[in-house]
Amino acid sequence: MLTKIKTWNEFFKLTQGKEYSVRLHKFLDEEYSAYTCYPPRQLLFNAFKLTPLDKVKVVIIGQDPYHEPGQAMGLSFSVPNGIMPPPSLINIYKEIQDEYDTKMDLNNGDLTYLAKQGVLLLNSVLSVRAHLPLSHNIEEYRMFFEDVLEVLDHQTQPIVFLLWGGNARRLKKNLHNPSHLVLECAHPSPLSANRGGWFKNNHFRLTNQYLKEHHLKPIEWCKQ
Repeated sequence: MLTKIKTWNEFFKLTQGKEYSVRLHKFLDEEYSAYTCYPPRQLLFNAFKLTPLDKVKVVIIGQDPYHEPGQAMGLSFSVPNGIMPPPSLINIYKEIQDEYDTKMDLNNGDLTYLAKQGVLLLNSVLSVRAHLPLSHNIEEYRMFFEDVLEVLDHQTQPIVFLLWGGNARRLKKNLHNPSHLVLECAHPSPLSANRGGWFKNNHFRLTNQYLKEHHLKPIEWCKQ
């Protein structure tokens, strides 16, 4: 049962035989063979590898990976160091700067440092065809992601879900655990953020306040 899963390895073993999983793997084999897709296949499950299930403290949900060369690395909103951070990530950094009165390195968009602290940086769709956003937005990914959310929802440790933007906020219906904290606001993309609702959301401080109240080490959001 998904509700009793304690590790991501257990999760993948339990779901690999499901019909949607078989179809999804077939789809990915065909797409990666015929087209340029991102992230590189070996980084498809990078978020799960870097953030063990029992270490998850925070979940940040993105939509689908960046679709231009060199950007996607299997972590939502993150790009490898050396690749210019996209506008949404810059706005995330600006909010961290404002909340903590600090200075972020706006030239380094690698969020691995957060993943290793228990921040699950998860896209609801894990892959994309080059230059074609949402090209892998298929039913099989939706079913996979619902299973992921079910597992997370049944974890007993304190978890903060950060739902940014309409697509992420719609997932709130899958979260029922009263011991978890759900924070919602506008998406950090310029189009959304500049309309209001992103800046001054105070999500990073509120997350750490919740973690400290539950006797967990807060996230070091500020990477110089």
